[in-house]
Amino acid sequence: MKQVVIFFSLMMTGVFYVEAQDKEVYMFSYFKNNGEDGLHLAYSKDGYTFTALKQDSSFLTPRVGKDKLMRDPCIIRGADGRFHMVWTVSWGERGIGYASSPDLVHWSEQRYLPVMQHEPGALNCWAPELTYDSKKKQYMIYWATTIPGRFPATDTTGDGNYNHRMYYTTTEDFEQFSPPEILYDKGFNIIDATIQPRGKKFFMFLKDETKKPVPQKNIRIAVSNRIGSGYSVPSKPITGSYWAEGPTAILIKGKWFVYFDKYADHRYGAVVSSNLKQWTDISGKISFPAGARHGTVFSITEKEFQSFFRQ
Repeated sequence: MKQVVIFFSLMMTGVFYVEAQDKEVYMFSYFKNNGEDGLHLAYSKDGYTFTALKQDSSFLTPRVGKDKLMRDPCIIRGADGRFHMVWTVSWGERGIGYASSPDLVHWSEQRYLPVMQHEPGALNCWAPELTYDSKKKQYMIYWATTIPGRFPATDTTGDGNYNHRMYYTTTEDFEQFSPPEILYDKGFNIIDATIQPRGKKFFMFLKDETKKPVPQKNIRIAVSNRIGSGYSVPSKPITGSYWAEGPTAILIKGKWFVYFDKYADHRYGAVVSSNLKQWTDISGKISFPAGARHGTVFSITEKEFQSFFRQ
């Protein structure tokens, strides 16, 4: 009887309701194999163990681009409450994919965004990401592109002819886009950037894609006071002596978790920090669906999780 009274009291005061509403579920969007079957989703209640949804089958089949792939799916919740997603449609096209959803299950018509169509020599548009700029009330989309001869000093430092730099465009409505500009160029080969605002600063987690003469293939951090420019030289690597790519970051209970694809080892890894300076490798403590590749972590509420996926 005592337990029933306490439970009723919590409900009446609103405490139980607030705790239930505020509880977060951590979502992870990813692809498998070459990205041909589309969007996969997993969830976690603690940030350590991620479980595949829908028996690890696809939530959305890719329809745009000549190769019709859905690699590196990046999802964020927009200012409009919808979930916005961008992805790599091909190994060798000058555009990216875009779709939106109210619930991560039902998606809008897919669109091809020709973000580098104006650069006839561009080889690719890889691993696009989204960040919302609350100050300017617009979205920034950014990705890695190689344009042979554009940065000749590092043309021989990567894999084959690839010598990437980060580019970006902005939009308020995903209909009109600003002309693409360079987002990050510090004289080295870079891919897989993701940006997280924290206070008045923006933290860019990035992959140093240098392969020659000394392989890097690690994750570093650059910092700026502005979302679209002014980023610092990169930090020392926050990952270890393995090859890592596709970083994605989230703040969980006061600590930053950065997950990444240990692609040479065919598994996922992670590091954690309370100050974005000292990092601890927790790769041995996490679990992701088998075969998960380069994705994005984000959060929804427990109520949304139950509603979206009818658990």
